[in-house]
Amino acid sequence: MARKPSVPQDDTAAAQPNVSRDELLKHYRDMLLIRRFEEKAGQLYGMGLIGGFCHLYIGQEAVVVGLEAAAEKGDKRITSYRDHGHMLASGMEARGVMAELTGRIGGYSKGKGGSMHMFSKESHFYGGHGIVGAQVPLGAGLAFADKYLGNGRVTFTYYGDGASNQGQVYETYNMAELWELPVIFVIENNGYAMGTSMKRSTKSTTLYGRGEAFGIPGEQVDGMDVLAVKAAGEKAIAHCRAGKGPYILEMMTYRYRGHSMSDPAKYRTREEVQKVRDERDPIEHVRTLLLTGKHASEDDLKAIDKEIKDIVNDSADFARESPEPPLEELWTDIYADAVPQAAAQDQNV
Repeated sequence: MARKPSVPQDDTAAAQPNVSRDELLKHYRDMLLIRRFEEKAGQLYGMGLIGGFCHLYIGQEAVVVGLEAAAEKGDKRITSYRDHGHMLASGMEARGVMAELTGRIGGYSKGKGGSMHMFSKESHFYGGHGIVGAQVPLGAGLAFADKYLGNGRVTFTYYGDGASNQGQVYETYNMAELWELPVIFVIENNGYAMGTSMKRSTKSTTLYGRGEAFGIPGEQVDGMDVLAVKAAGEKAIAHCRAGKGPYILEMMTYRYRGHSMSDPAKYRTREEVQKVRDERDPIEHVRTLLLTGKHASEDDLKAIDKEIKDIVNDSADFARESPEPPLEELWTDIYADAVPQAAAQDQNV
């Protein structure tokens, strides 16, 4: 039913069999894009160009990059307010994401969603959600639609260790297993919820283990190792596509910044954060594999870093130049036609 936590991988190419150079380079590039984008977002927030709340994903990049590497076209994803990384990993453009963060018309939600509430039907990204745990039943609803349509798709439903204590999560577990929905529940366990250590908030030794009461299998994964994440994701996806119902992945990860930009993060020491950066950083892990395996040189990686910085700087420039949405936008995207246009004409509605 469940597996013990994965052991962190050794930083040697030999410890990672059957991984191509191109795959490693793509993981490195995708994670670096998220890291540099979030660093720039933090700068713009400090300059007052991003308002409201802003939750950065720095440190957790391997989770979403690994799972997106395992996903197929048409699979869906939904997450919480810490969502910029999920958008970029799912293929959404840095320009559109940054413009949305700054409340500009060029953003994915026309500047009306901001940091926490972006959406892209084209990318099958069904939003960041500001209410803790609210996206979990919505994710099961997306999976229900796929099961009803019989299209073979799966839904990744992301939430944190804090949200794992919400009652609606367990109601969703029950329905998802009862109806055998193709949903992968992804717990991004960064250890602190908002600012309270998991050790102080729950007696559970694991969070994925809570699914056992509902008959949902799961496992704990080293969420700082993109290759371990991808392997676990492939296993979970195969389980769902085979019609066996939901699966829980508890990703043991770590955020380097506070819960949000307004959080000084005094509930942990600088030494603790630095130790994770030095020993478990997901980007440095892949960088080491590339260099020790002679898949890339220092100059190659510097070139990638420059390319990523150019993309991020361009997104910031685009956001600054994009105008704010006009007042008329207050009245758009509120209602949808309940009757399709063709049917309405037939019925003279």
